[in-house]
Amino acid sequence: AYCYHGQTLLASDKCGEAIRSLQESEKFFAKAEALCKEYGETKGPGTTAKPSGHLFFRKLGTLVKNTLEKCQRENGFIYFQKVPAEAPQLELKANYGLVEPIPFEFPALNAHWTPETLAAFDLTKRPKDDTAKPKPDEEVKPLKEPDIKPQKDSGCQIS
Repeated sequence: AYCYHGQTLLASDKCGEAIRSLQESEKFFAKAEALCKEYGETKGPGTTAKPSGHLFFRKLGTLVKNTLEKCQRENGFIYFQKVPAEAPQLELKANYGLVEPIPFEFPALNAHWTPETLAAFDLTKRPKDDTAKPKPDEEVKPLKEPDIKPQKDSGCQIS
């Protein structure tokens, strides 16, 4: 998020803040890279996922590095802005998009669902039905397929 925020700041000619945001991004990326490598070396059951080898993660590292170098180069030639000591705050609430998200709320319980009704669904009290045993599958007899030969006289003409 700091990387993309730094790109936005650079586009709006706030190069000093962009450099600080990208430095913060580089710090968090190094921390994430160390955690990903540790996760990839962990022994245990399951698949051997290696998040540090994922395409997004590999591209993000070069994007952070290249954008930071670009910001530092442009600040030295064009902007000459001071780099702030603290990283700029990220806007966590999106102020763009097509629609406003509607917060999800559970519907109210119907009056019919009482504790007595829920207790009636006890599966341990169900009757044991021996007739529910699966029936053996019937043997499927093979069908003879008709012998279809290609015809040259289909009536179609290419003109």
